[in-house]
Amino acid sequence: MSEILSKDNCLSHYKWGDNCDGWNFVSKPEAVIKQELMPAQTAEKLHFHTYAEQFFFILKGQATFLIEAETFTVDTKKGLQIKAGDKHKIMNSGVDDLEFILFSYPSTQNDRTDCE
Repeated sequence: MSEILSKDNCLSHYKWGDNCDGWNFVSKPEAVIKQELMPAQTAEKLHFHTYAEQFFFILKGQATFLIEAETFTVDTKKGLQIKAGDKHKIMNSGVDDLEFILFSYPSTQNDRTDCE
């Protein structure tokens, strides 16, 4: 059955990192789709996934990524793919909220190793 999803009727809401929010829209072993919000001046921990690749699509704000010691800046309506095994983290160095869609394939469940 098809269903229109939003933050209000997603599978679950969760908190992560430094007071960041996330909403699970699809959660299957083969793929996970989330929307996440990072307040200004927040950052994820450096980590990697052994199997999962990830694609971040920026909805609002500007994201800064550190991937294998290289910095990337991604603006609204643009995306970035991260290969499995690459050490990475996302940061919101701006003064406004950062919102993005995150696709992980396969799921990152039990597939995360922190580096910090």
